[in-house]
Amino acid sequence: MAKITLDNLAHSYLPNPNGEADYALKELNHDWADGEAYALLGSSGCGKSTLLNIISGLLHPSQGRILFDGNDVTHAPTAARNIAQVFQFPVVYDTMTVRDNLAFPLRNRGADPTYIAQRVNQIAAMIGMEDRLSQKARGLTADAKQKISLGRGMVREDVNALLFDEPLTVIDPHMKWELRTQLKALHHEFGHTMIYVTHDQTEALTFADKVVVMYDGRVVQIGTPQELFERPAHTFVGYFIGSPGMNLFDATIDGATAIIANTPVELGAGYASAGRLQIGVRPEFIQLSSDGTGIPAQIVRVEDVGRHKIVRLDVNGQKIAAIANEGTSIPADANHITFDPKGINVYANDWRVAPAGEAA
Repeated sequence: MAKITLDNLAHSYLPNPNGEADYALKELNHDWADGEAYALLGSSGCGKSTLLNIISGLLHPSQGRILFDGNDVTHAPTAARNIAQVFQFPVVYDTMTVRDNLAFPLRNRGADPTYIAQRVNQIAAMIGMEDRLSQKARGLTADAKQKISLGRGMVREDVNALLFDEPLTVIDPHMKWELRTQLKALHHEFGHTMIYVTHDQTEALTFADKVVVMYDGRVVQIGTPQELFERPAHTFVGYFIGSPGMNLFDATIDGATAIIANTPVELGAGYASAGRLQIGVRPEFIQLSSDGTGIPAQIVRVEDVGRHKIVRLDVNGQKIAAIANEGTSIPADANHITFDPKGINVYANDWRVAPAGEAA
């Protein structure tokens, strides 16, 4: 287990980068705590796998350093970093049995045979492969092979970090939930530092202690699921986290009042901001009204998804979403919307602006 420090880290796949746009990974300075579980979350091409491969030693950064517990490992080979990595597609030894595949990392380090047998049985139970331990890996399905890869990554208890690069891509949906639960249980039991790359917000939010949201090669926010939901630091976080994502409204702001679609909206706090201003409000914090109060809006359709209803609306030509709890009736004559002030965030040039008096 290790604290991982990213010191002035950046990477470009070009031999002579001329500016920030040439970097697949923009400059990062972060400390990731020993023993925590992190998810790197973002859309394809945002730099998640690049960062993971730099941490693992498969890629050397164009600038900066990687430190494990204060020790510079930037140019150390993968084997010297004492990490385990599980890739998107299964990597197994086809000629070996499931048991031998799982035991290989331990035998390679000279572990006691009794411990190896005990640990292999424990991991086999965790991945649901107890009844296939004597079967050769050749001929197994892709998801069974990936379970072996996951098991082999988890079998060692002494690693500095466990790295997962979208490991559940080939796993069926039910087993995905089971393996996520098992990974979380493993983390709680052994306290490994874990880094899990995914583009799936459900995977990230259910697995990680802290989610690292990446956009355009940059870390835009590191936080708990609750922090990402309630106070997105960047408009991309608001859009990417949540279903539906956060609504954004162009606005002008004067102190504690915003003007949206020619309608004043009380923000609940004062703001001093400049640049392109937007108000971010998640669908959960939008209410419909039929008394003429609020911002004019037209209901386009209502989607009943069981646990709640998603109300699609048109506000001055802009498509937005509101959420109504299960059992809540939607007034047929609803033609305005209002916001719960505690669910309002203000953004200047896509970055959140703190209200007056909010602690940094």
